[in-house]
Amino acid sequence: MRILVVYYSMYGHTLTLARAVAEGAGQVANAEVMLRRVQEFEVVDKKIDENEAARQVREQQSEIPVCTVDDLRSADGVIFGSPTRYGNMTAQMKQLIDSTTSLWLNGEMEGKPAGVFTSTASTHGGQETTLLTMMVPLLHLGMLIVGVPYSLPSMIHTEARGGTPYGATTIAGGQGELQPKPEDLEIARALGRRVAEVTAKVRS
Repeated sequence: MRILVVYYSMYGHTLTLARAVAEGAGQVANAEVMLRRVQEFEVVDKKIDENEAARQVREQQSEIPVCTVDDLRSADGVIFGSPTRYGNMTAQMKQLIDSTTSLWLNGEMEGKPAGVFTSTASTHGGQETTLLTMMVPLLHLGMLIVGVPYSLPSMIHTEARGGTPYGATTIAGGQGELQPKPEDLEIARALGRRVAEVTAKVRS
């Protein structure tokens, strides 16, 4: 059973969530977890060259393979992660999803469980809208959306941190100065486990 965790991250927050999601998925028996990053745009790569923090994060990801359509095709379950851009996923993640026309035409993603996760600069920076809009093309592909239930203790809170029923989230801060809280990572691991568990049930 192959679980694909594919993400885009410029400043490292979504990468940290992605690693926690992958850890959670790997806790499920017979799960082979594939961690993949989304291809960066050349024009953005040039801007990253001028930003020390972004350069360091790019280096941290250099050994993680870029996601391909074949990775999506071979996966039994997929979890997508993207920072927020004006309440939506990044253009980089959208480009990957837009490249799946052949999978859509052949119904190759139909019936595969999927989850989503994101990070935002501020508390109300579009976490829920990003996750919900990320789900739309996945539904077009025929995937089965898996969220995070409120039975998880970390879900019900009034603190300035992440956690939605639509998927795992975290708050990065206006300058990227914050890191995912332990509760954020717990929810990310739970999302990974749930997608892997549902995938196992679907496959059986």
